[in-house]
Amino acid sequence: MSDTEREPIVDRRASARMNDDPASVEAIVEEEVVVETTAGSEDATGAELAAAREQADQYYKNWQRSAADFVNYKRRVEQERGEQARFANAATVINILPVYDDLQRAIETMDAHLAGLNWAQGVVAIQRKFQGVIEALGVTEIPAAGELFDPALHEAIARQPGEEGRILHVVQKGYRLGDKVVRPAMVIVGEGGQ
Repeated sequence: MSDTEREPIVDRRASARMNDDPASVEAIVEEEVVVETTAGSEDATGAELAAAREQADQYYKNWQRSAADFVNYKRRVEQERGEQARFANAATVINILPVYDDLQRAIETMDAHLAGLNWAQGVVAIQRKFQGVIEALGVTEIPAAGELFDPALHEAIARQPGEEGRILHVVQKGYRLGDKVVRPAMVIVGEGGQ
């Protein structure tokens, strides 16, 4: 295109005012408003999109926190149930142990001439079953006779002449439930003199 063929630059608004054509002025003003609105709506849309993404990120983080809280809650509930079961077992064991001890003492002190009788053999069978039930609960006897005194496992009720710190006699057996001491062994400990 040459310089003569170029379209002249005309201010349409000014030319519409000069011609006193109100319809063309309104059309030009509406066109400018549409252009400004479109430019403004792009900015607004970008801002709305950024706000929506930020809100979505916030919802996602809240969901992650809630999911983690729920997992922690489930773990805590399972742990509490396990502890309650262990406490129930411990309470049962603590209440049963005196009866078990009495049954063992009765069998240990039974006369030899009574050992062959049917009822005596029945009592021994009951004691074995009782021992099986206690072992099934996870109860184990704490070794004491001849061992070194351990205050976490044993309760010294007296001292006698003998090897210092060594358990000389077991007065009452001690028991554990798993790794916890349910009842410490009551023992007599040597004090070092002969």
